[in-house]
Amino acid sequence: MDLALSEIQQMLKTSAREVLAREFPFEVVRAMEGDARGYKPELWRSMSELGWLGLVAPEKYGGAGGSFFDLGMLLEEMGRALTPGPFFSTVVLGALTVMDAGDEAMQAKLLPGIASGETMMTLAVTEKGGGYGAGDVRLSGEFVLSGRKFFVPDAHVADYATVAARTAERLDPRNGITLFLVPLDAEGISITPHTTMALEKQAQVEFDDVRVPLDSVLGSVDKGWPELERALQRAATAKGLEMVGGAEAVLEMTLDYLKDRVQFGRPVGTFQALQHHCANMAIDVEGSRYAVYQAAQRISEGLPAGREVAVGKAWVSDAYMRVCATAVQCHGAVGFTAEHDLQLYVRRARVQEQLYGDGGFHRRLLAAGIRG
Repeated sequence: MDLALSEIQQMLKTSAREVLAREFPFEVVRAMEGDARGYKPELWRSMSELGWLGLVAPEKYGGAGGSFFDLGMLLEEMGRALTPGPFFSTVVLGALTVMDAGDEAMQAKLLPGIASGETMMTLAVTEKGGGYGAGDVRLSGEFVLSGRKFFVPDAHVADYATVAARTAERLDPRNGITLFLVPLDAEGISITPHTTMALEKQAQVEFDDVRVPLDSVLGSVDKGWPELERALQRAATAKGLEMVGGAEAVLEMTLDYLKDRVQFGRPVGTFQALQHHCANMAIDVEGSRYAVYQAAQRISEGLPAGREVAVGKAWVSDAYMRVCATAVQCHGAVGFTAEHDLQLYVRRARVQEQLYGDGGFHRRLLAAGIRG
């Protein structure tokens, strides 16, 4: 499989890096951690004007008709810049799921608003156990939803959520799951923010006998697991691409520090032990990139990607943490301080490691013989 970037993809990647470096310096990232919304409306509008929000939406709905791999180049740069805001939840979890599982009427209702920046979305899957398997979906309801979803990204600003619910009990937990499109201002829904290590915006969403109409179903009643599984595979790969960008930024930050830090009359980067550390970090970054790129390319081409997704997310989850741990060691005591920018990546790496399955989760999928 050819993983080389096309000229257009390279241009997208380069321009995104320039825009994000200018619009999201670390001062903005830190400010958004304490901001109730977690994003700046004017920068959200800028993303729409740049065409980023509609990058993968069909042209007839105001989008650019780009591929998942095209989107991946943008996500990698967002991970590098620690870009705050509901882009991931709206485009990856929202728009792509509607495009995959929603009918023509649902797509026409939501995709133009997403592309223009007027509509925000998210995906509500995880429950008390925090798992991503079919058997972990327990929120009940046959068009009346009751229960709780945890760690729902950007639920506090989203207009709609795609909610996975169990509408029938079956021996095989993959059967009996239905996906619903639910407006988050509906009666019976309450949203409580979570406080996480990364200080990103996640929430608990509680459904208290929330009634949803038949036309809110994405796909087929009781047969929503294949669509949900694909959504989780896209989410794991997209999060992996963000992690690759973050790991690359940590490596570059460490190299700059080792070039500038002088000890015993010379830059510490000339010490062989530290050079070995940097070489190991570079191997982890490049290994992660190609593992996740392969998954992204297969998703783009509509090929079965379960194995590649599991390999990519398992590898990058472990590798990003190794890169961050080594970077802290290379920086010495300053790497632990809140004033240093390195800790912004370390905290996010720890949370992203768990999102959409950590290394252990995906290795278990591989051991079970996952194919699609």
